[in-house]
Amino acid sequence: MDVKLEPIVEGKRIASLDIMRGFAILGIYLVNMLSFHSPYVFIDPLAWWNKGIDRITYVFIDVFAQASFYPLFSMLFGYGLMLMRERAIGRGANFRVFSARRLSFLLAVGIVHAFLVWPGDILITYACIGFIALFFLRFSAKAILISALTIYIVPNLLLGLLLLLADTVGPVENPWQLYKADAQKSLEVYGNGSYQAITDMRIYEWNFANSPDTILITLFTILPLFLIGASVAKFRWLEEPERHLKKFKAVAFGLILPAMALKTLPYYGWEGYSADFFQDFFGGPLLAIWYAAIIVLTAGKMRSATSLLANVGRMSMTNYLFQSVLSTFIFYGYGGGLYGKVSATQGTLLVLVVFIIQIVISSIWLNKYRYGPMEWMWRSFTYFKLQKLRRRENA
Repeated sequence: MDVKLEPIVEGKRIASLDIMRGFAILGIYLVNMLSFHSPYVFIDPLAWWNKGIDRITYVFIDVFAQASFYPLFSMLFGYGLMLMRERAIGRGANFRVFSARRLSFLLAVGIVHAFLVWPGDILITYACIGFIALFFLRFSAKAILISALTIYIVPNLLLGLLLLLADTVGPVENPWQLYKADAQKSLEVYGNGSYQAITDMRIYEWNFANSPDTILITLFTILPLFLIGASVAKFRWLEEPERHLKKFKAVAFGLILPAMALKTLPYYGWEGYSADFFQDFFGGPLLAIWYAAIIVLTAGKMRSATSLLANVGRMSMTNYLFQSVLSTFIFYGYGGGLYGKVSATQGTLLVLVVFIIQIVISSIWLNKYRYGPMEWMWRSFTYFKLQKLRRRENA
């Protein structure tokens, strides 16, 4: 008998997960905005935004958002994969089929997003590494967690120590000089170029960020983050958080100091590749886990505020893609042409305005519909069945 797996109904959703997704969408937008309006991947940001309120704004984003929200979202993605697997097994359904469809849809959307909208796309990476993560989901929660920590800590710590050794051997050269021409080309093409010229630049920038040199680093970073989320799902810590309050309090009080110490490393006067590496690859995930613990501890006490974030989180893919489409239209030559003409502070203010609009639109939409538009298409493709979109009218 063919057992069909249906998506999670509203009453069975874990509220803290949606709140985390909404919070992560805000943090990701804060970081992505730097790339939407400036050649962020090709510049030294502290030299580009080197004084006044712009420097303060960048440092705030660097410490509290950069490299902390993609780990949070990655762990949530792994949590979702495991949740889907557990439900499939419970109902005797074929998880491999559903997960293959789910990841294939994500990959297709990511390709369109990366090459036709914005090259900073993360969906392609999530889909590809998601297929690898499926192999680990059969293990016990403890085994998955141990695997995740081993895969993450060992190679990244070795690489960090090698960078530290390199920093101590000789003076640190400024690598950004190598990309000066790329930064200038980005300013010209994204700000004034045609759609075809911008598309060519997107492809070039995507290849730059996803070169063979970075594949292993990406794998040993994203995969274990997926697995940490998957292990938490298998431990079922978020389904009954009141039974695990001691764990979440221990994380909240135990991680904040080491997380902030690592996140602020480059501002102690420690110059070099190793400071930036330890800031992002170790400080970032620690702060992400701290954010998650704080949300779990406060979700039930601030329901009116957190429910707004939850609405954005329930439409996370729609909101993520909307941010890219709107922002590139504002800044690229085929739209407002403001690329390179907006400060870090102005870009951050735009993020807050757009996110408030997303909160309002998401809340209105979910009053009438069960899912966001992209979520509805994703679910319908995953289950090969059109999902009910509109809510029942009130009697």
